[in-house]
Formats: sequence, C-alpha cells, structure tokens
Amino acid sequence: MPSAPSNPSSVLVVQLSDSHLFAEADGQLLGMQTRDSLKAVVDLVLAEQTDIDLVLATGDLSQDGSVESYQAFRAESDRLDAPKRWIPGNHDELREMAIGAQGSEFLDPVVDVGNWRITMLDSAVSGSVPGYLEDKQLQLLAQALSEAPERHHLVCLHHHPVPIGAAWMEPIGLRNPEALFAVLERFPQTRAVLWGHVHQEFDQPRQGVRLMASPSTCIQFAPNSVDFALDSLAPGYRWLRLLDDGQIETGVSRIDPTLFEVDLSGSGY
Repeated sequence: MPSAPSNPSSVLVVQLSDSHLFAEADGQLLGMQTRDSLKAVVDLVLAEQTDIDLVLATGDLSQDGSVESYQAFRAESDRLDAPKRWIPGNHDELREMAIGAQGSEFLDPVVDVGNWRITMLDSAVSGSVPGYLEDKQLQLLAQALSEAPERHHLVCLHHHPVPIGAAWMEPIGLRNPEALFAVLERFPQTRAVLWGHVHQEFDQPRQGVRLMASPSTCIQFAPNSVDFALDSLAPGYRWLRLLDDGQIETGVSRIDPTLFEVDLSGSGY
C-alpha cells in the first residue's frame, strides 16, 4: 500500500475506465478492438506521465466477464509501474475479476496515498445495468471517512450518481444516490467523487465536492444525447494530481484519433 507521494506536495493518480475487454485478443466492441485501444491508451500514459502513485480502474474492465479478459487487463495495466485498485461495473463478473486479481491488492477498497484516502465502492448489481450501493458499501464508506478525518478523501464508483445531460443514461445510473450523498455530507473532508460508466468527460461541483467522470479506453458516448449515440472522440484516460491542501488538478488525455475507427451507427453495446 503506497504511503508517501513521489512529489512531497502531491500525488499522481491515473484513471483507466470502461475497457470492455474480451477473452479473445481480437474482440471488438462496435468496430473497435478493445485490447488494442487499451494498449494505445497505456502507451499514451507512459509517454505523458512519470512517477505515478496509483492507477484506478473504475469498472467494466471486461465486456464478457471472462477470466481471460481480466488477465489481459492486468497484463496491459501492469506496464504502469504503480499500485492498482479495481472496482466492478455492470459488465463485470466479480468472481472472475477476483481470479484475475489473485495475489494482488487490486480489490482492497481503501488505500491511503500521500495526504489522501481513496475509497473504492462496488455499485454493480449482478444482472443489472443500473447501479446500487448496498448497506455494506455505505458502511464501508462511512468507516473509511470517519477513521481518517485528517486526510482528504476521493470516493470512486462505477455508476454516475447525478444526471450528466444524456437522457438515455439517466435510468442506468446509481439508483440510490441520495444514500451516497447523505454519507458524504457528514464528512467535510470529502473532496471529490470519481466514476466511469458514461464514456465521456464530466466535471461539476456539488456542495463543495467535485464530481467527475472520464472517457473510456475504447468507445465514447456522445454527450447530451437523448438516445444511445457514439462520439467520434478518441479513447483516453484521466490524470489527477491530488495536492496536499485538498485541491485537485486534473485533465483528460486522448490518443491520436486516427488510430481507431468506431461504428457510429451502433445502437447499443
């Protein structure tokens, strides 16, 4: 478990999300080979970032829930020399994910790094696209926050807890966001909530807490769409520099858009 930042005044976190890998190396999602796009994103991280303190994988690592897909994700992301933490999304299978994470701390839900504590919440519901935070997840969050009042806190989950402006995605977000925010509002050291699932950028404040979503390492969803629609933007990742004073510097970086094409006529995934 990392305890000291590479930079004494901040720590660097990289978020990879929604890779949708298959057991087959050439598996495609709406025309994009997802292992290849993940490799290209990791190549970009290696070119742009040094001294990474933590890598977060915020769900839908797999499209088919196969052990092979998690092994492939692990092998690719292990090119980034930093501790990792995973959480499941609606396409993931927790049993197979645990096999893929065997012998690691990937599924440990709480990690301290620098002046920060990061809590990884499991919002996935077996057989369901929308998410829900069970009582044990809310209790985990409350305990993590209450036991480290001196640290700044970043909370991660897969499903979006607020509307993002895409009508078709509203029914498939977090079903009990009020329960999440009820816990967070009890702890003023909460600085940000970070998620995946929506395959697009989002960054807005809510009562002093920064709410952020990030692109997928494969296909992107068109913002503000009423019905399912893909975007022509390239795969990417989010970096976050967590400063000792609780501030966050962050940005999204994308690969060369000419490297991959996606079937923009796709009607679902």
